[in-house]
This record gives sequence, structure tokens and C-alpha cells, in this order.
Amino acid sequence: MVNCGPFSIFIILVSNVSEQLPFNYQPELRRRHHTAALTLRALLAFTVALSLAAFLGRNRFHQQDNAPLEMALKITIVFFGVGSVVLRRTRFAAMRLRDIAALRGTSGLLATLEKTTIQVALLGTAVAVFGFIATLMTGNAFYSYGAGLVAMFVLLNCYPTQTSWQKTAEQFGGSASGPPPPPTFPDLGK
Repeated sequence: MVNCGPFSIFIILVSNVSEQLPFNYQPELRRRHHTAALTLRALLAFTVALSLAAFLGRNRFHQQDNAPLEMALKITIVFFGVGSVVLRRTRFAAMRLRDIAALRGTSGLLATLEKTTIQVALLGTAVAVFGFIATLMTGNAFYSYGAGLVAMFVLLNCYPTQTSWQKTAEQFGGSASGPPPPPTFPDLGK
């Protein structure tokens, strides 16, 4: 005979909860964070290398004034620099992250964090490339230096910390391993 006292009901409830262990997202968090951080480090090194190449080659460049190129470059650098900050703020908005976690689970949330971080870093690196190309076209190494500084600001601003990703996953992802199951509707007497 089964004892149906209050403690046995508690034991049954606890045993049902322990059978449904939460999704462990830590390995995926570490893997995705490592990928994003390694990509950012490589892009940061590339940005520094472009500025260093402009510094070392400054004696080989021929100064050529090009006012339309200068204005276009300045506008492009500002556009990409501010655009990268706006993109990051938009993609990491709390409501958007909550919706992504609800639709795709913690795994989708981590994929979004990784993808957005890399996209913002690529925008920052594009600024450095634009500056280096302008240096090659005009012979003015300061384009590469200025664009490199903006690119480094963008790259350092979007550098991911594992604790911030951990907190984001805990806050928005919870313990869901993937998208929630489709709703089940009761049979209405067919």
C-alpha cells in the first residue's frame, strides 16, 4: 500500500523535477564566447597591423590632395563608427533578447550574442580598411591612424566578457534548451 501523506506527495513532486534536468548551456557558452573573443583579437591585430604598415610605409607614399575623398572618408568613418554602436545597442536590446530566448532558447540566444559581436567587429575593421585605402590613395598616413583609432574603439567596445554573456543567458535564457514545444490543444469531442 502506498502512503499518501503530505511528505510522499512532496517526494513525488521533487522526483519529477529532478528527472527534468535543466539544459546545461555552459559548454556552448564557452565555445561561442571563445570563438567571438578569438575573432575580435584577430581583427584587433589586423587593425594594428594596418596602422603599423601605414607608419612604416609613410616615406614611400606620395602626398596627393583629394578633397572629395577626404570628405567621403570622414563621413564613412563616422557612419560606420556610429552605426556599429547603434547596431550593437539595437541587437542587444532587452526585449529583443527576451524574444530570441523565448523563440530559440538559450542556444539561439548565445548564437545571437556571438553573431552580433562578430558583425559589429567587422564593421569596426572595415573602418580601419577604409582608412588604410585612403592612406594608399592620398599618401597621408593620418587617415590610417585616425580610422585605426575609431576601429580600435569599436572593437574594444564590443569585446565580449564571459561574465556578461553568462548573466545574459541566465536572465533571458533560463534553462530552456531550445524552442518551446508546440502547444497541445485538448480534444474537444470529435
